[in-house]
Amino acid sequence: MNTQTKRWITKALPAQETAKALATALNVNPYVAVLLAQRGMQTFEEAKSFFRPSLTELHDPFLMRDMDKAVVRLIQAIEKNERILIYGDYDVDGTTSVSVFYGFLKKYYTNIEYYIPDRYKEGYGVSKAGMEHARDTHAKLIVSLDCGIRSVEMVQLAQSFGIDFIICDHHNPGEELPPAVAILDPKQKNCPYPYKELSGCGVGFKLLQALCMRAGYSSDVLFEEIDLLAISICSDIVPITGENRVFTYYGIQKLNQAPRPGIQAIIDVSGLKKAIDVNSIVFTIGPRINAAGRIDHAFAAVDLLLASNKLDAANFAGTINDHNLVRREFDETITGEALTMIQNSVHVDTACSTVLYKNDWHKGVIGIVASRCIEHYHRPTIILTKSNGKVAGSARSVPDYDLYEAIDKCSDLLIQFGGHKYAAGLTMEEKNIDAFRIKFEEVVSASIRKEQLIPMISIDLDLPLNQISTQFYNIVRQMGPFGPQNMQPIFVSRNVYDDGTARILKDKHLKLNIRQEDSVTYSAIGWQMHSFFDRIHKKEPFDICYTLEENEFNGKKSIQLLIRDIQFVKDRNPQI
Repeated sequence: MNTQTKRWITKALPAQETAKALATALNVNPYVAVLLAQRGMQTFEEAKSFFRPSLTELHDPFLMRDMDKAVVRLIQAIEKNERILIYGDYDVDGTTSVSVFYGFLKKYYTNIEYYIPDRYKEGYGVSKAGMEHARDTHAKLIVSLDCGIRSVEMVQLAQSFGIDFIICDHHNPGEELPPAVAILDPKQKNCPYPYKELSGCGVGFKLLQALCMRAGYSSDVLFEEIDLLAISICSDIVPITGENRVFTYYGIQKLNQAPRPGIQAIIDVSGLKKAIDVNSIVFTIGPRINAAGRIDHAFAAVDLLLASNKLDAANFAGTINDHNLVRREFDETITGEALTMIQNSVHVDTACSTVLYKNDWHKGVIGIVASRCIEHYHRPTIILTKSNGKVAGSARSVPDYDLYEAIDKCSDLLIQFGGHKYAAGLTMEEKNIDAFRIKFEEVVSASIRKEQLIPMISIDLDLPLNQISTQFYNIVRQMGPFGPQNMQPIFVSRNVYDDGTARILKDKHLKLNIRQEDSVTYSAIGWQMHSFFDRIHKKEPFDICYTLEENEFNGKKSIQLLIRDIQFVKDRNPQI
């Protein structure tokens, strides 16, 4: 496969009348109006709500199926002074969920503790060891966060111990639901909740919101936790639309204006200088929170997020940062081994999927490795390793391909699996690896379209360079927070030239100053794009797709084009 080849797919333009009306109503550039219309806006009010999300737009939590049951049981536990166990998964969504739920409830109720399973000893989801811990500590109610929707047997076990269960989850349910007192999951059948894409932390937050409404606790105190909710949304790669957009908008504000000691410690130890946005959460804050559970135990992440003073936070953050450095080493080593295995495969150029196994790969990074492999070989990928006598795997998909459905068709070879359209986890017996690899390839090759195996760049619109200004950039920037289903706009400018100053930075990056016939010169950079240098240096005209960013150098700010891909005019018009 040619890893350089990418598909440029330009989004459909909205109706001219809609864009025109928006441009007039908002007094904005026509190109900005097109961007807004593409995102579903048709009126001034809709645009206002988009640019300035309001907490008043949040849905009534009691619209969620079983919410009333959950609140009644939670209040009953508090009134009877029953011991409550908050049970969460070990990834970012799980640890933020626990931190929010425990951190808030602890302000009003003391007979409460939290539990996070050990990734390596207990595995994903509700564990037997966790249920035995609940029994031994005399818990009467368990609230599970970001897990539990498929834990039928474990909830039954808890029942046998005389323990009730409230499940807060956002994963797809199985055919059989656990016998819990209440199941909160917008994705379950017959749930009328209008927004289906909450993170696990988001579902837990809605339960607390309902509790505040019913028990009279302060919702202002609850919304102090919105920073962690934003981290869960960004890190779990759920759509940043609807309620998630509102939560993320205000959560990022709090992260920048008044970060809690634990987050400030991560900022300090990571050397993060810029204002926090979705990217800094995804690439800097989230991985460090995750590193605790990947390398050691996720309790450390909760300790960090709940830290109330700077000294404790700094100590926790230092330990977690060390874990993150170890995680990076594992990541680089195992990714190198995985890519070599793909390259050496006889099916390297014909396979529609990748399934790799090595018994000593570190379980904590196999999901990251799967994503890295997709960057080089653009196809659904599953990375497997040995864990507790079984084979555990992390799966990642390519855009628009339903990985969960493909794995489901191979479920006869699995012990268990769970996840989403684009990411999943699974376990199997070692003897089934080869059979699973064959069947998974059969399923994928029969259902994936050829074009899905070629990396795609979704382009918002063609933009003449002379339309780019500080004002234009500032409006585009305010369209954030960017993430799934509201991605940062990608533009195309055609027939551009370098002004003769193109150069290669650090042997791999491309630094350009580009212009069109009727434009001024714009600074541009293309990471890992040195291979384009020779043709650009020869003054060949080319097209670029790019995003806009603010570059700061020696205290001066300027707009820079961050190039996503380059296509030469000659290649699309060979006669030139």
